[in-house]
Amino acid sequence: MHTTAPKAELKAPPPANAAPLLALSGVSKSFPGVRALHNVSLSLYPGQVTALIGENGAGKSTLVKILTGIYQPDSGEISVGGEPVHLTSAHKAFEHGITAIHQETVLFDDLSVAENIFLGHAPRTRFGTIDWKTMRANAREVLDTMHAGHIDADARLRDLGIANKHLVAVARAMSIDARIVIMDEPTAALSAKEIEELFLLIEFLKSEGKAILFISHKFDEIFRIADRYTVFRDGEMVGEGLLADATQSAIVKMMVGRAVDHIFPEREPNIGAPVLAVSDLSHPTEFDGISFELHKGEILGFYGLVGAGRSELMQAIFGITRTSRGAISLDGKALHPKSAADAIEAGIVYVPEERGRQGVVTGMPIFKNASLPSLQRTSKSGVLRLKEEFDLARRYTGRLDLRASSLSQDVGTLSGGNQQKVVIAKWLATRPKVIILDEPTKGIDIGSKAAVHGFMAELVAEGLSVIMVSSELPEILGMSDRVVVMREGHIAAIYDNKNLDAETLVQTAAGIAA
Repeated sequence: MHTTAPKAELKAPPPANAAPLLALSGVSKSFPGVRALHNVSLSLYPGQVTALIGENGAGKSTLVKILTGIYQPDSGEISVGGEPVHLTSAHKAFEHGITAIHQETVLFDDLSVAENIFLGHAPRTRFGTIDWKTMRANAREVLDTMHAGHIDADARLRDLGIANKHLVAVARAMSIDARIVIMDEPTAALSAKEIEELFLLIEFLKSEGKAILFISHKFDEIFRIADRYTVFRDGEMVGEGLLADATQSAIVKMMVGRAVDHIFPEREPNIGAPVLAVSDLSHPTEFDGISFELHKGEILGFYGLVGAGRSELMQAIFGITRTSRGAISLDGKALHPKSAADAIEAGIVYVPEERGRQGVVTGMPIFKNASLPSLQRTSKSGVLRLKEEFDLARRYTGRLDLRASSLSQDVGTLSGGNQQKVVIAKWLATRPKVIILDEPTKGIDIGSKAAVHGFMAELVAEGLSVIMVSSELPEILGMSDRVVVMREGHIAAIYDNKNLDAETLVQTAAGIAA
């Protein structure tokens, strides 16, 4: 994307006396057994980015749903442009110029770019039918205004990458002249280059006078792009101010109610004999000639840039996809997983990156999700035993400090971090030998990350072997005993994690000579 928007570090300081474009005051929201928000306040200012910061379960998602008309607050007041409003539906929020761009863009793959931009407010002919020519022209104009003219207005959305889908979502906001833009974890699935392009786009939105709510768990992004911050903890607003006057450690302390000095647990590795061996494993299109060993009690990190083939390799080991050649052995015995069930029976489990779509069954309670792969242990003569299911779920979710009102709560109502804990608990209940964690802390807060990392350390101390796929360099360096670096479907290098630095990993992953 070519743009002339100013760089984030050159932004002017926000005026101290600016009036908020959107203000919440005394907003509360409860669900059966859960107090999601209590007496919270939030102000968004024109031409400024306000970062909403908080652990998973702090109430951020509930607030976004209130702002977009999906939930109605139990009490409190919302005003836009100084006037009280009642956002009784998503359409009402839309009318007041409020739009949201989510981590997973809520658009329609089978429609064109132009149709997605003008869905619900397409230009009409005098006969009341859609004016397709005008809609395409208007779509091109909006994209050009955003310096995103490289996107074809007639292209099917499914043919675009994630970054360009984000641009289409922003174009939709621009087409309705949205005054308030909510960005919920917008960089979670973007490459470093795409993140930079998104930041330039945010600067463009600021120059247009939009008020932006930016939700992210990444402090480097928050300090790079935001002007103000608001911190939520346990459903309450516990702090706000200008980021220029704040420090990362102070904000973290507000978030969690305590200082987080050691994000990664101290541990003494006790690495044993090889457990999993992969030799010359290849796939027709995704990876080729992969060979490595995983030892008992080891955390083996896999690092690489987007498209390196890490997740595809893990799915093949787990039996989801078929390989063209190569061998896998577990405890010295050949393994030929033709399905995930074969891998699970052998003792290999996989916690996927896309936990919402592949990891949990929404609409089902937590305890049923946690016990789903272990039904043989929780049933007798084909009849499920409720007490056994509850006991199993309680044992494993308790070890991960799951935050929920009860184990009967719908797993779909949990925050992302707590959903991840349920997925990990579900697979650990099968008593595996090897657990593959694909981006285990993606999109979860610093407190939940610490819980997952601490539990990983416990697992390897007990003799379990862990493969951890991660795009976060601090996580790779902080948790791995050895690091496999993949590039373009091949293993570029395998490093012992002794005096290993981030620069070496990035250079290897990018194919840059040291």
